[in-house]
Amino acid sequence: MSSADAGGTAVHTTIVALGGGGFSMSETGESAIDDWLLERAGADSPNRPRVCFVPTTSGDSREYCDRFEAAFAGRADTHVLSLFGQGPRGYSDPTPLLDMGLTYVGGGSTANLLSLWRRHGVDEIMARAAAEGTILAGISAGANCWFEASSTDSFGPLVPLDDGLGFIPGSACPHYHGEPGRAESFRDWISTGQLPGPGMGIDDHAAVVFEGAVAVSVLVEAPEARAYVVDQTGETPVVDEPELRRLDLA
Repeated sequence: MSSADAGGTAVHTTIVALGGGGFSMSETGESAIDDWLLERAGADSPNRPRVCFVPTTSGDSREYCDRFEAAFAGRADTHVLSLFGQGPRGYSDPTPLLDMGLTYVGGGSTANLLSLWRRHGVDEIMARAAAEGTILAGISAGANCWFEASSTDSFGPLVPLDDGLGFIPGSACPHYHGEPGRAESFRDWISTGQLPGPGMGIDDHAAVVFEGAVAVSVLVEAPEARAYVVDQTGETPVVDEPELRRLDLA
């Protein structure tokens, strides 16, 4: 149960891919999936977990970073990886990613994220961190990046992007039933071979937990949220209904 890192070396990873949800889509900043991530990241530590938010996909949006820090305040030792050199955070050396319990990648442009990470060597550091036990998580574009390929609106309209880090084989589609055209186009691109299958369609407020390259569970923080394996024959749930991990839905 291993996957290829940016240099082609096999690594064992724990990756949590959110189709949507978390603090990014919460009016209050509260999220049952984020609570689960914090608990998992701090399970073996007597101290608060070290969590780094990576806002590359949003151009290091200051508002997005502030929302992250507000959502995790008092519960984690928070850090932000900034690659754009904007104030007040300035440029961040990505090496401290190796010391995190959890690295959480925000949503935005998948294509821009991949380009910048490779230019700054973040892809290789992510692979090393995962091999050393850091949990990698991300929402939307922050989920896409871990796969070989994905459905993206990085260029405006939805298009297949045959590019990714390849930590997880196949393709990803976030907001699967949450945005018009997402599910239909993803199924078509998988069936015609424009995206490699099997694919993973992940709804808003759902997250797929991978150990190595294997999906081991699905977390949901909304009653209707699900995740699906998409292949040439159509779509099937990643797990059966009784096996869904329904988190606090209040």
